[in-house]
Amino acid sequence: MKVEIWSDIVCPFCYIGKRKFENALAEFSGKDTVQIEWRSFQLDPTMENIPGKSIHAYLAERKGCSIDEAKQMNDAMSNMAKDVGLNYNFDIAIINNTLNAHRLLHFAKSKGMQSAMKERLFHAYYTEGQDVSNIDTLTELAIELGMEGAEVKTVLLSDAFAKEVELDQYYAQQVGARGVPFFVFNNKYAISGAQPVDVFKEVLDKVWTEENPLIKGDESGAVCAPDGTCE
Repeated sequence: MKVEIWSDIVCPFCYIGKRKFENALAEFSGKDTVQIEWRSFQLDPTMENIPGKSIHAYLAERKGCSIDEAKQMNDAMSNMAKDVGLNYNFDIAIINNTLNAHRLLHFAKSKGMQSAMKERLFHAYYTEGQDVSNIDTLTELAIELGMEGAEVKTVLLSDAFAKEVELDQYYAQQVGARGVPFFVFNNKYAISGAQPVDVFKEVLDKVWTEENPLIKGDESGAVCAPDGTCE
């Protein structure tokens, strides 16, 4: 079973959705057969890192509300994250453009480490307050996972995998993803948003049943065996 997941590092629902999906997957009997591919989706490709500007102030501008109201929204999001065991620290979150992070994820995919890199990037942004647009920071995060630092930095200093990020954005439009997270199962079923665990479990079971149909019949049915005997 293939599951493609479109998400952005700076989308708070994306990390929550990731954890909910993983919780559903942990209870799924066919979890060892599931192949996960992370697809790129930039919520704001034009976003720039503005030194000293808080994520609360940024949200207030986007929503047209006060900074206090924006902080209340972020606090509510932090509480939602706690429900699935995540620690969001918006007070130290750094506004940034996620293109380099998405390029790194494509590189990590080529090394068979995409899921681990995705988790590390989410944790770095939401919990540790790291700048996940900074090439040196991204290189260090990749080194932590066992990648070769010089190779990672060479990739990030180039425009490598930029086209792959662009193509993922295009594919998102084709499958109807207007927001993230967006999960596609076997290119057939889709889940939009950080849905409850039971919703993910239901779709996993449905796809599994379709892939592994049961053949039913009564015990008296006549059969022939490979050795030529028929009963």
